Amino acid sequence: MKLPNYLEISPGKKRCGWVSSDPLYIDYHDKEWGLPIFDDKLLFEFLILEGAQAGLSWITILKKREFYRQYMDKLDPELLAHYNEDKMLALMANPLIIRNRLKILAAINNAKIFLSFKEKGETFSDYIWHFSQGKPIHNHWQNLTEIPARTALSDLMSKDMKKRGFKFVGSTICYAFMQAVGIVNDHLIECFRHNEVKLESKPTFYT
Repeated sequence: MKLPNYLEISPGKKRCGWVSSDPLYIDYHDKEWGLPIFDDKLLFEFLILEGAQAGLSWITILKKREFYRQYMDKLDPELLAHYNEDKMLALMANPLIIRNRLKILAAINNAKIFLSFKEKGETFSDYIWHFSQGKPIHNHWQNLTEIPARTALSDLMSKDMKKRGFKFVGSTICYAFMQAVGIVNDHLIECFRHNEVKLESKPTFYT
């Protein structure tokens, strides 16, 4: 089914057309999607959730987000990195999260890689944001069909993350991650959030 480019909220106010009528989806689009994130743990959470989304819809993951937080220790990498087989089996038996062994193993693996940055005196945020020189990229798409599934930048991020040992970080997943955490602003230009995100965005440590 072809999605409309925009949804009319009120006269003169539009929202990206990929948003359904689900209040959870609307809230996510209006308050989170595309807004730059520099907090290490929140960036890690989105990385895990985007990996969990592979082959599924984002609304499915959003509806399970609180269960991930509840049953996977708030997606705290310090705790995830030490999950054992018993914890794995418990998660695999939990219908409230995505019961995919490879995705759960990837979350544990990625937590360990995440902690390696801290051990080196680095931050995950600095690493993630260096791909765009610390600055959000504000795109100017008019139609949903213009928005890519991957880019040269997501290819670069994916290749580097795989080299470091991260799992479930293909280029398409990386681009969705970049959209979610505000490395790219992919709100359509007539969406009311496009300019709001642009105004709220601030570059990080790069100049």
